Amino acid sequence: QVRLVESGGGSVPPGGSLRLSCVISGYNYDSDYVTWFRQVPGKGREGVAGIAFGGLTTNYADSVKGRFAISRDDAKNTVHLLMNSLSPEDTAEYYCATKKSYGQWSRPENYEYWGQGTQVIVSS
Repeated sequence: QVRLVESGGGSVPPGGSLRLSCVISGYNYDSDYVTWFRQVPGKGREGVAGIAFGGLTTNYADSVKGRFAISRDDAKNTVHLLMNSLSPEDTAEYYCATKKSYGQWSRPENYEYWGQGTQVIVSS
């Protein structure tokens, strides 16, 4: 059974930082792409950051470039998302996803396996 379990969400003031983690089990994702998405009520899922096999290739949404950093620790079956300089606009439910089909990294329809999400709230 494939499981993706996110953790690390919470409530922080503007300018704060959080590190999200996604632990993947039941699927050999070592050669696959893993992406963090986020979603706010009433909107579709937005690709935030993705990382390819080996971690040599990363992609970021323009809105988070320079503030967020994605990394993977395949020995621990974990992908992290370090989020710095958070703003209220970053408030969302954050999901990790893998088993990517051919297509753009940021399109949610290109992923088969998803976690249940972790909530991030940025508010003073």
